[in-house]
Amino acid sequence: MVIRFKYADKIPPFLRNKYFLTLTIFIIWIVLLDTNNLVGRYRQISELQKLNKDKEYYIRKIDEDHRKLNELKTDDHNLEKFAREQYKMKKKNEDLYIVLTPQEDRKIRNGNN
Repeated sequence: MVIRFKYADKIPPFLRNKYFLTLTIFIIWIVLLDTNNLVGRYRQISELQKLNKDKEYYIRKIDEDHRKLNELKTDDHNLEKFAREQYKMKKKNEDLYIVLTPQEDRKIRNGNN
């Protein structure tokens, strides 16, 4: 005795195919439900690319700082120039005039208020 459902004939044949159903469930599992799903992999890959760009930036910055440090250690003229520009140092018989750009001036004025 075979029991037939009322609506079984209304379901399209491809939806009754066990291989189609298995493949559909597998794809949904891989794309959304698995711990290593495709959505998470995409996020991880994009974060990895961002971190690699940051790494390249910092490597370039470190190389530049090493070069500047080497220049300061080897040449007294560069050391004096650096001290005068960065730390506003001067000799005893000199006057020091600081010229600011409009952006620097705004930053200082807003910081003091």
